[in-house]
Amino acid sequence: MSTSDRLRPSFTRLFVWLGLGLLVVLILSIFVGRYPAPYWMPPRLLFQDDMAQQLVLSLRLPRMLVALLLGMSLSAAGAVMQMIFRNPLVEPGFLGVTQGAAFGAALSILWISTAPLVIEGSATLFALLGMVLSYTLARHLHFGGWVLRLVLAGIAVSALFASGNGVLKYMADPLTQLPEITFWLLGGLWGVTWTDVAYIVPVVVPGLIVIYLMRWRLNLLSLSDETAFSLGTTPGRERSILLFSAVAATAAVTAVGGIVGWVGLIMPHIARRICGANAQYTLPAAMLLGGAFTVICDDLGRTLMAGEIPLGILTSLIGALIFIGFMLSSGLKVRT
Repeated sequence: MSTSDRLRPSFTRLFVWLGLGLLVVLILSIFVGRYPAPYWMPPRLLFQDDMAQQLVLSLRLPRMLVALLLGMSLSAAGAVMQMIFRNPLVEPGFLGVTQGAAFGAALSILWISTAPLVIEGSATLFALLGMVLSYTLARHLHFGGWVLRLVLAGIAVSALFASGNGVLKYMADPLTQLPEITFWLLGGLWGVTWTDVAYIVPVVVPGLIVIYLMRWRLNLLSLSDETAFSLGTTPGRERSILLFSAVAATAAVTAVGGIVGWVGLIMPHIARRICGANAQYTLPAAMLLGGAFTVICDDLGRTLMAGEIPLGILTSLIGALIFIGFMLSSGLKVRT
């Protein structure tokens, strides 16, 4: 019996517990909020109070679903990119996606329209444009391997979009446009509706399915091109499929939720410390952990204070604290 066969029952139990934990978080999130009193809504109100029913069905449920998809997408994209680029510090905005989305949103707010769907469409378009520019620039560089060229191209494209964001913020009206751009860049789900759910599901769900089905190929694609090819893969094509799926999902959720950092960096690290380096187990664990983490952060953001705390602030704060904890300790036991 192989090592993977011996460990499979243990991993099955682990994923059952992770799935149950995520389900508990989602159920509790329905009743977390500031109506009718701070922090908690009694479950009986769902059957007795029309306002509570409308609040849950029209506001909390779509917001929870977007938070779930946001966390799962960023975590899956982070796991994919960290393995493909063989760099544990890579995160989903690595190829200019996040900064491209931010530029697209700011451009729409400033010159096109402040309608949510228009902002989301513009953010998605420029997020994908960031990926295309990074890929095109990397193909025209003439030194280093493909991974190094893509890294350098992503850094350059992100810097260009960041500069563009600075210019747009400088040109924005400080009383009307600048606050809206600033709050979007902080990340948040306060305006999410069922329309936003319908906007991201056709992009995010297929992207996550492709990543999940190809998760076992990540172990091979993390090797050198020569080694991966000798083991029966087509490295260029399969990496492109995985990267495009990860970037498309990231672009869609970023267009709705704004800039939400550290989720795609930290959750894959936690998953690897729990499950080991095998992407067959690490990637689904990262998706479950990321979904639960983002939903919990969103619950804290809309509950702790009378005014909502932007989601991006909480994920960055908690993610940074977890990262510091990793650096100061040996962390969780890694499966071998």
